Amino acid sequence: MHVPDGFLDVPTSIGTAVVATAGVAAALNGARRDLDERTTPIAGLVAVFVFAGQMINFPVGAGTSGHLLGGALAAVLAGPWLATLALSVVLIVQAFLFADGGITALGSNVVLMGLVGVWVGWFAFRAARATLPRKASSVPVAAAFGAFVSVPAAAAMFVGLFAIGGQADIPIGSVLTAMLSWHALIGIGEALITALVVGSVVAVRPDLVAGARDLVAARPLEIREQVGS
Repeated sequence: MHVPDGFLDVPTSIGTAVVATAGVAAALNGARRDLDERTTPIAGLVAVFVFAGQMINFPVGAGTSGHLLGGALAAVLAGPWLATLALSVVLIVQAFLFADGGITALGSNVVLMGLVGVWVGWFAFRAARATLPRKASSVPVAAAFGAFVSVPAAAAMFVGLFAIGGQADIPIGSVLTAMLSWHALIGIGEALITALVVGSVVAVRPDLVAGARDLVAARPLEIREQVGS
């Protein structure tokens, strides 16, 4: 999914950079409401996990590569605002230190993974949560659905950007077929990983999962009397 330098023309790269900057600025403002002693550590752990997952790349044809995105996973665990910031930091480090994704295409990659991947995954998760029973076991199922939807959504956005400003002499049909077919398969793997990770955290510390905190808050308070005191 990482877009390399020169794959999109200058106007498209500048346009996505402007959108990415606005999105990160909005995330900085929104994250102020979410940062506390619970969300700060989980956001850091999410960034590390996504960084490791995204470093495993494989070619999918038409000059592009595929890997796990982690946007929905980050959004469910840390909330969408912090997830956007975490993904953006990961992409910046990858571009400047590991040459994974072009520096001139950094805005495009932030839009694809830090904005589309995170927010499509979050809204799909919320939609699934609304249709599932209101209990903790529904959270990893909804998270898996959000992860599955987010990956081809980001791939489709990339195809749209390529159609607008693609520089490579590759038929748009070939790019569309390669991206959507491969990323549909990646979406299945991402859904499984997301469900396992979210389910594990929900089972132990549901209060640390942004997508489950309303369930924790809704639990009745149990007061136990001490006998013999």
